Amino acid sequence: MRSDKEARVYLKEVIDRIPRIPLAHLPTPLDHCPRLSKQLGGPHIYLKRDDCTGLAFGGNKTRQLEFVMADAQQKGADSIITGAATQSNLCRQTVAAARRLGMKPYLILVHGVKGPLMQGNLLLDHLLDAEVTIVEGDDFAILPPLFQQKADELRRQGRKPYIFNLFNDTTSLAAVAYVDAFLELTNQLEEKGLRADYLYLSAFNITPAGLALAARFLDSDIKIVGITPAKLPEDRPTDIARIANSTARLLGLEVSFKPEEIINYDIYVGEKYGVPTSEGVEAIKLLAEVEGILLDPVYTGKAMACLIDHIRQGKVKKGETVVFLHTGGTPALFAYSSDLGLSPQK
Repeated sequence: MRSDKEARVYLKEVIDRIPRIPLAHLPTPLDHCPRLSKQLGGPHIYLKRDDCTGLAFGGNKTRQLEFVMADAQQKGADSIITGAATQSNLCRQTVAAARRLGMKPYLILVHGVKGPLMQGNLLLDHLLDAEVTIVEGDDFAILPPLFQQKADELRRQGRKPYIFNLFNDTTSLAAVAYVDAFLELTNQLEEKGLRADYLYLSAFNITPAGLALAARFLDSDIKIVGITPAKLPEDRPTDIARIANSTARLLGLEVSFKPEEIINYDIYVGEKYGVPTSEGVEAIKLLAEVEGILLDPVYTGKAMACLIDHIRQGKVKKGETVVFLHTGGTPALFAYSSDLGLSPQK
């Protein structure tokens, strides 16, 4: 039976066996939000600032790309293929990582809510000179065959492409980043003399899977509360548990999950992925006004709306301590000015 300190040391040693390329500014800050805490009636709220990872405006994907891009380099890749929606944070950070490492980035994007609007993340993709293809629809499931087609085309041209696909084994490798991030957070809490009751975040699958795995291995009491940004055919707990289990196997950790052990809410999505909710907009404006910190309308705004709602319902009580993982996404704000109720002054 390992002590807590021994478990942390062992976990760090296991993580350090995985090839990694430094891309992120780490550790990211853990900031207290006293005015927000007071405004919401007393829970002590801290923000884990993964919007400050530093790569092309930062975000949670930068941590993941440290492991994914190392794998790509080891396999001799000279080009990277990925995709999601046109305002994807994953795509923006992947393109930036590819450029930093001298690889050519290729994006295949579903039209989604904002389509070809040259703002926010899509503007940055073009500024970073990615080759961008936009296809009709908003279903990510149509993308993997298109990734493969593009990879085959590039191979015929003599290139060596690598696919970062949210639907294949790279998810386990990427999730290692948030096993490491949870370890980082645990050390920061200890340094500050804090004990956190909750960790709230918005993400599809990789980030909560890594966090859940680390928390279980370290026998942490922190309750991880995920807020999905979209309703998908497969429920989030099943997907997250599967990735956590495959990541555990990758790291050689004797830990396993059942879907019912994963906490994840889909009632804060609203109309659909990429469409802001009034509660999310309220949350964005509140944090901006009381703390000078910016959230985004697709992910973190909806997650903060969930936290606010849980505080108001009494699920999170006065005196408890909450860490809110700010996963980034702020460039998307510039594509959503009308959705935020802001219009040019006349």
